[in-house]
Parts: sequence; C-alpha cells; structure tokens
Amino acid sequence: MKLSPPEQHQSDSVVLNNDYPLEQDTSVKAPKRSIKASYSENGILNDIGVEKRRVYQYQNADGITVFSDKSPQHNDYQVLLYECFACRPESTIDWYKIPLNTADYKHFVNNAARQHKLDAALIRAVIHAESAFKEKAVSRVGAKGLMQLMPVTAKEMGVLDSLNAADNINGGSRYLAKLLKQFKGDLELACAAYNAGPSNVLKHNGVPPFPETQAYVKRVQILYKRYQKAHRAS
Repeated sequence: MKLSPPEQHQSDSVVLNNDYPLEQDTSVKAPKRSIKASYSENGILNDIGVEKRRVYQYQNADGITVFSDKSPQHNDYQVLLYECFACRPESTIDWYKIPLNTADYKHFVNNAARQHKLDAALIRAVIHAESAFKEKAVSRVGAKGLMQLMPVTAKEMGVLDSLNAADNINGGSRYLAKLLKQFKGDLELACAAYNAGPSNVLKHNGVPPFPETQAYVKRVQILYKRYQKAHRAS
C-alpha cells in the first residue's frame, strides 16, 4: 500500500523521574554508553493531573544516550510513556473538558476510517487515549506510536514502522476494526480488548476487572462522543 508523506506535527515530551543527570558536560569525550532511566511510579501525570517535567531522550554526536529537559534541535528522539495516556485510574483529568485535537493527522485518520469502515471520531478518540497524539511514544512494555501498537500486533497488521504516523494509524485502525468485528460491534468490549487483549475479554466474559482497563474503556467512550460532536460541528 502506498502511503502519503508524513504530515507536519509537534513532537512531545517524555515523563520520567529525576534520578539521573539532565545536563552533561559535552566538553569531555565519553565512551559510548547508555544511560538507563527509571520510570515514575506515578505514571505520566502527577497527583493533580498535570504532566511532570518534560524530558527528551536522544543520542548525541558521541553516541551517548541523553535524557534532557531541553528539546533537541533535531527530530531523532523518542517519547517514553509509563502507560497509556487514559489508563491511570486515579488521574484527575476532566475527560469531559480536556482539549480535543481535531486537526493533527487528519488525512491519515480519514483514510484509515474509509479503508476500515470506522468512524474517524473513534480512531481519534483511541489515539488521544493511547498516546495523547505523541507520534514517537514508546511505552515501558514496548507499545509504540500514536495508537500504541505492540510489536506482535504491528506485525500481524502489516505495520512496517510503528513510529510512522500513517503506518501506525492504518495498522491500529485495522486492529480496532478486527476487534469490533470479533465482538459483534460492541464498542465497550472492543476497546477493552484493544487495551487488555481479546483473550482477557473472553476469559472474563466482558470488560476485565482491571482498574486500568475499566478506566480506559470509560474514557475512550467519553472522548469518542466528544469527537463525534466536534466533527458534526466542523
């Protein structure tokens, strides 16, 4: 399948804790090594629902992996997430009022909606819930990109590069359509399967009793209704 060239977007931050140096002395040549970062146990939000310090991961000219609170001057960096944006049960974000994103990746979302017979508002809601529109997001368990595809899922859906917006959205939408078909159009179950896996939905004969999954399902549905309303108004 021929993909359109990537649309312009704004990359965002990583959120980690502060047990590593954020600035390094670049005047001293250091051997190639990787600095390991620890994830915050509080996830990507603090207790009042606000993102913590922004930290960027990238490699410098000496091949050293750097974590910095300053945005790099190039695009070769990644966003690391503790978990999906909408999965934290104790998040105090007001999901009925959080700003929507109806513009970014519009061409890719609309193409995927047509190809996989999905509502574009649903695709946008899942992207918002999974990564908050961070194209280079990588979770602690290895899920990647806007729709946070696990490597096995990405491979099954024919995704060559999960950090490519067009490829990720197309593959994530294909997977979402597959789950909706498997669960006979039940949006709640399809969203639960997207988050926790279809085997867990079948095992529990419904939305699994995992707080993260239950929070995710509820918030996707809230976002979906809001994106539907926004699309109708546009």
